[in-house]
Amino acid sequence: MSNLTATDGIIIIKLGGSLSRSDTLVNCLNAVEKNYQGRAVVVVPGGGGFADQVRLAQQQWQFDDTTAHHMALLAMQQMALMFKGLKPDFAIADTVAAIHDQLNRKKTVIWSPDIIELDNAGIEASWDITSDSLAAWLAKTVSATELILIKSAAIDTSLSLQQLAEQNIVDKAFCDFVAKAAFKTQVINAQSWAGG
Repeated sequence: MSNLTATDGIIIIKLGGSLSRSDTLVNCLNAVEKNYQGRAVVVVPGGGGFADQVRLAQQQWQFDDTTAHHMALLAMQQMALMFKGLKPDFAIADTVAAIHDQLNRKKTVIWSPDIIELDNAGIEASWDITSDSLAAWLAKTVSATELILIKSAAIDTSLSLQQLAEQNIVDKAFCDFVAKAAFKTQVINAQSWAGG
């Protein structure tokens, strides 16, 4: 495994929750392991079916958005545990400090977002802000050089991020979170990224 250099930078790879509905998720995790060995990589899980359950519960019980937001973060934490179960050599980290600690140990990191840290950062409780925007927040916070969103949807590479938001490929707040970002942003279809 090569040593990281300052020029390598941190790469944030967000794996969409919908990938967990098929073998695509495992293909993507395998691609991270194979193609980014020795790089400083943080994998951000989507909430997947766990977040879908939060949406359904909120519709049924009409609880407030702050409660739903915290439950959706727990959905991401559940996915992080599942990712770790699939890739035992990866490390789970909840805070920005813990992420840096694991990266310093040359580990591929799975982010399990800390509710208190995000509340303290002033992240709004809204369904307009999903794991896409949280991945962008993390990329900015850890001074990443690249943010890659892996989606199960077909991606028209000619579309702008704003157009992708209008088509609900990325969340409504995503463009605000990546505005003036120092990192490169890509939105890629999982099949073309990981194969399979």
